[in-house]
Amino acid sequence: MKKKILLGLLVVLVLIQFIRIDKTNPESIPAKDFIAVENPPANIAAIMKSACYDCHSHHTTYPWYTNVAPISLMIRSHIRGGRQQVNFSTWADYDAKKRSHKIQEMIESIETSYMPMKSYTWLHPEAKLTTDDRKMLVDWLGSK
Repeated sequence: MKKKILLGLLVVLVLIQFIRIDKTNPESIPAKDFIAVENPPANIAAIMKSACYDCHSHHTTYPWYTNVAPISLMIRSHIRGGRQQVNFSTWADYDAKKRSHKIQEMIESIETSYMPMKSYTWLHPEAKLTTDDRKMLVDWLGSK
């Protein structure tokens, strides 16, 4: 019985490899980007690009492991969710009230270490935020 279950799981794992995610990034208008609109200092922009932009913009880089299901499906879901929560590529499309609300949400996510997600930083150590990085981001965002 165990062999049949293992064989069934193996067949499912092989078959789901034929499910490919769309890795096409939507078109991005540079003038609408958060960095173009808010003009953060270079160090803040660099931190945001390395820790946030992969999931929260139209500038996602898809590494090799996004070719392996079911990991690819999970990552695609995270990217869709991230862009729905806040999309730095469409920042100029938000009205002032929504921008302010999104900034408050960002501050809270950074302060509580909810973002960047631990599952992301495991494979992207450059996205890990130090205590100083978090303080700089929160202070700068708080000044907006």
